[in-house]
Formats: sequence, structure tokens, C-alpha cells
Amino acid sequence: MNQFEMFDRLLNYIVDSLFGERDARVRGWLLLDSYTPTFLLTISYLLTIYLGTKFMKNRPAYSLKNVLLLYNFSITVLSFYMLVELISAVWSAGYRLQCQALHEAGEADIRVAKVLWWYYFSKLIEFLDTVFIVLRKKNNQISFLHVYHHASMFNIWWCVLNWIPCGQSFFGPMLNSFIHILMYSYYGLSTIPSMHKYLWWKRYLTQAQLVQFVLTITHTVSAWVVPCGFPLGCLKFQTFYMCTLVVLFVNFYMQTYKKRRLEGGRMAKVGEFKNHLNGLSSSLNGINSKQKLQ
Repeated sequence: MNQFEMFDRLLNYIVDSLFGERDARVRGWLLLDSYTPTFLLTISYLLTIYLGTKFMKNRPAYSLKNVLLLYNFSITVLSFYMLVELISAVWSAGYRLQCQALHEAGEADIRVAKVLWWYYFSKLIEFLDTVFIVLRKKNNQISFLHVYHHASMFNIWWCVLNWIPCGQSFFGPMLNSFIHILMYSYYGLSTIPSMHKYLWWKRYLTQAQLVQFVLTITHTVSAWVVPCGFPLGCLKFQTFYMCTLVVLFVNFYMQTYKKRRLEGGRMAKVGEFKNHLNGLSSSLNGINSKQKLQ
């Protein structure tokens, strides 16, 4: 046994010890049988941010306009597919909104799990969000919130697919897919200069994300109040995790729009000062003109 195999076995032994027996219905699905690929891809993501910013430091930023247009359009289409398929799957399966256990809908649960696998895989694709930020040298966008959200979601959803791949787990991805349709549509349209005047609704995206988190927390807590057999530990963890996102997103929202209000106030004061100078200049010119006439 080589060192990589030893590392792989140890890593999977740790996660299995933490969470218990995995759901056999997802055995053999791409990237799910071992935690190692997900773990190593996350480490690669973090290294790309660190090394990429250093690599780009003294190099010109890439535009990537056409690449971003294609990328954002593709994520929008994928999100739309996941939203429609999840709604269709849970509706046809007769899922309950308040609490849905893991083994109540038979084959319909597998259909839900297949959509949630795409949701998990989409979190890997979305690592490109940060790669494009690095290449465009928009380093101010690489916040703790951004990295924490991207890195954690990919790993959390690997766990979800292995232990709770259906049932109650459908709700968050359904809401998030809807939000991502709005988000990535906005990002795609923002690459087209002629569309900028129609993109006044950016600030409402963050508000919509916060509403999403609150609804997900409410949905999760409701399964505590009226349990249906869905693992309580998973519900507690999801509630805690979503609360961290609420705190971070509220802080981001307040910092971003407080800064813009301050900048708007400064610009208004500069404008007033310029008008005052122009008025003073006009007055002085008028006085000089009168003196010349005299």
C-alpha cells in the first residue's frame, strides 16, 4: 500500500467515524465513494487563490469578457435545470414541505438525489468564480465570506450526498438554484456594456440571499419541532452553518452599502464645493469686468 492509499483510507476512516454508515443508494456515483478528491480539490482551490494572486501581481489583468459571458450563462442554465427538476421530483414524489424523511418515496428519492448530485458538482464548477477574480485582478472581491462560502459548500454537499442525499435536503438547493438564476444572469449581463443601465437591482441580490438563508433556517428548525426521522444532528449543523452565512452576509451588505452611501455623500460635497467655486469665480469675473468698464 502506497502513501496515497494510506492517506485516502485514513481520511475516509475519519469521516466514517464521525458520521456513521453511508447511504448505499449513492455508491459508485462520481466523486462520492472517497472524500479524498473533494478534500484535495478544495486544497487546490485555496492554493490557487494564494499562488494565483502572487502570480498575477506584476502582470496585466485579463478581460475574459466572452469567457465570463459563456460561464455565467452556463451556470444560469444549470441552475434552471436543477430548480425545475427538483420541483418536479418532489411534487411527483409527494414530498412534505415541513419535514421529509430519507426513505419514504422509493425511486422518487433517487431522482431527488441525482439532482442534488448535480448541485454538489456545481459547487466544484463555481470554484471558477474565484479563479476568474484572480485572473482579472479583482482581489478586493476575495473576501473571507467568498472563500468560506465556496470552500465549505463543496465539502458539506459531499457529506450530504453520502449520508442524507434526499428527503429534507431538497429545500436549500431548490431555493439556492432560484437565487443563482438571478445572480449569474446578473453577472452575465454585466459583461455587456449596453445592459449596465438595466442592472439597477444588484443590491437586491444580497437581500434575496438573506431571505433564502432565513427560509432555509425556518424550514430546518421546523423539522426539530415536528420530527419525521430525519437525522437531528444534520438539522442542527445546517442551522448553525446557515446562521454563520447570515452573519457574514449581513456584515457584507452593511459594509458595502454603508461605504457607497459615504462615497455618495463625499461626491455630493465635492459637487457642492465645485459649484461654490464656480459661483465665486463668476462673481470675481463680474467684479473685474465692472472695474475695467470704470
